Amino acid sequence: MMEIQIREGEDFIRLGQALKKAGLVGSGVDAKMVILDGAVTVNGEVEERRGKKLRDGDIVSFDGETFKVVK
Repeated sequence: MMEIQIREGEDFIRLGQALKKAGLVGSGVDAKMVILDGAVTVNGEVEERRGKKLRDGDIVSFDGETFKVVK
C-alpha cells in the first residue's frame, strides 16, 4: 500500500490534494470530478467532498489503488 505524507507542520491533507499527490489524478478538476462521481472512498465509505480533511491513518481508495495517509 502506498503512503502519502502530510506536510511537516500540518495536521491534515485535503482529499483532492492527496489524490493529486498520489498521482491518481492529473489536476484538481480531475479530482473534483471523480470525487463527485462517488468513485473515491475514505475508510471504506464513499466521500463526495473534495475538501475532506484526511488525517494520519486514513485509507483512501480510487480506481483499484489504495493509499494510507501518514504524518
